[in-house]
Amino acid sequence: MPTFTTPDGTRLTYHLLGDAGEGAGATPLVCLPGGPMRASSYLGDLGGLAARRPLVRLDLRGTGESDLPRDPSSYRCDRLVDDVEALRRALGAERVDLLGHSAGANLAVRYAERHPERVARLVLVTPSVMAVGVDIAPEDRLAAARLRKGEPWFDVAYGALEGITQGRAAPDAWETIGPFWYGRWDAVAQALQAADAVEKNHDAIPVFAGEGAFAPEATRAALTRFTAPVLVLAGETDVAAPPAAMAEVAGLFPAAELVVQEGASHHPWLDDPAAFTATVERFLA
Repeated sequence: MPTFTTPDGTRLTYHLLGDAGEGAGATPLVCLPGGPMRASSYLGDLGGLAARRPLVRLDLRGTGESDLPRDPSSYRCDRLVDDVEALRRALGAERVDLLGHSAGANLAVRYAERHPERVARLVLVTPSVMAVGVDIAPEDRLAAARLRKGEPWFDVAYGALEGITQGRAAPDAWETIGPFWYGRWDAVAQALQAADAVEKNHDAIPVFAGEGAFAPEATRAALTRFTAPVLVLAGETDVAAPPAAMAEVAGLFPAAELVVQEGASHHPWLDDPAAFTATVERFLA
C-alpha cells in the first residue's frame, strides 16, 4: 500500500481504488473515515463508486495500516488536518474532492476551513456535527427511528434509544441500538457492526474530540466564505444524523445541497449502493 510521511514524522497509509493510481486525470476523491478513529476499510469501495470515480481512502494515524504517532495528542481532530494536507501533497494534486463520513466529516470540515483553496468539492455523508456545533433534538432522532417500526428488533432498540436521548442509558444501550445504524439489519450489516470495535483505536477516540479540537463559532464563520460546491447526504432513517439536523448543516454553506436518501440510515452506500453512487457521481461530475 502507498504511504507518505507527515510533518511530525508519522508514516500513514492510503488505499487507491478505481483509477486513482493510474493517472486518469480526474480530481482525486479523498475519503476520510468516521468512527471516530476507525480504519478506513469499512468504507469499502463506497458501494461501487470506485468503478466510476478514483478514490483515495486514508487510514488516519494510529488506525488500519498507518503507524502510531509518537505524540498521542496528535489524534485531535484539528491536528489531523495537517495529515490530510500532507496527503494532498503526496498525491501531487493542486485540489482534491473531499468526502467525510460521520465523524470523519468533522475533519473534512476543519480541512475546508483551513485550506478552502485546496477543496474542489466537499461531500459530507451522514456527518457528525461536533465541528459546526449544530444541536440535534432528541425528538428528531426518535422520529427517524420510528420509521423502522415493525421490524423484529425495533421495540428493544427503540427503548434503548429513548434511554440514551433522556440521559439514562443502560450499560448495553449503544450495542442494543446497533440495528438503527443500517437500512437493513442483515448479515452484512451485522458483520460491519461487529467489526466496529475491533477496527477503532480506542485510545485515540477521546483525544479526537478533546479540548481544543473544535471551535464551532469560528468554523461556522469560515464556512460562510467557503464557496466550493457542497453535498450533504443524509439517510432518511438515520438516528445519528437525522435529516432535520442535516438541513441545518447544509444551510451553513453558501453553495450546498441536501439530499436525503430514501430508506437509508448511517451507511447509505451499503443500504442502497445504486442510489448512493448516482447521487455522489452526479454531484462530482
